[in-house]
Amino acid sequence: MKTKSKGRGKFKKEKPEFDQQIIDLARVTRVTKGGKQMSFRACVVLGNRKGRVGYGIKKGKDVQIAVEKAVNRAKKNMITVPIVKFTVPHRVEAKYGAGKVMIKPAPVGSGIIAGSSVRVALELAGVPNVSAKILGKTNNKITNLKALFKAFSLFKNSQFQTKDKSAKKTAKTEAVVEKI
Repeated sequence: MKTKSKGRGKFKKEKPEFDQQIIDLARVTRVTKGGKQMSFRACVVLGNRKGRVGYGIKKGKDVQIAVEKAVNRAKKNMITVPIVKFTVPHRVEAKYGAGKVMIKPAPVGSGIIAGSSVRVALELAGVPNVSAKILGKTNNKITNLKALFKAFSLFKNSQFQTKDKSAKKTAKTEAVVEKI
């Protein structure tokens, strides 16, 4: 797809599938017999702002390498956040290590009420109205993010519940028919 532009390249840049945000970037050192081995740790959150979100944590010798590895890991760890009536379906709490997160529905127009890495992940997930609170005793962004993703996995989506219930009913009726 060639487009004419003034001076800067001949091709139009495609919009990426997922938006990404770096949550944490740290220089870490491993002490070995030969000396100190320095590397970078990157924590990245990816989301399409339509309910799909994921995170990845990876290390690399250079910042760019670490971020690329974290993005690839985040693409593999994508989950779907159910959005019902412009918010989350119900209140949920989750704990990971010392991090504890509570997410609850909010009325239309209230926006995202959350802090730190939790806010970034909810924005990239595309939840328009939600209230979240970090209840744990840690300020560690990665731990709070892992607690948030654990909370995402606890959501009960009404679509999946109806399918599961109907599957259970048919299994029970088949078992009764076999007995007769």
